[in-house]
Amino acid sequence: MMDFVELYHFLFETYAGIGILVGAGIIISIIACVIFEFNTRRKYKNHAPAEDEWSLFYDEMEEGEEEMQQEDKDR
Repeated sequence: MMDFVELYHFLFETYAGIGILVGAGIIISIIACVIFEFNTRRKYKNHAPAEDEWSLFYDEMEEGEEEMQQEDKDR
């Protein structure tokens, strides 16, 4: 079993350990962003999307495409 000194040396003084720290930071950041995005969408769900707004979620893209097709037909 590794003691604290060996763990510290591995994480902060080897390429593999630094890679693990960077990878863990990226994964934690992505998870936090997804959680905050869902909370924000739940809080502001009644707001209409802006004209230049884009989405990372496919279902909203479909709604936007349908609206654009309707606008094109109306012209």
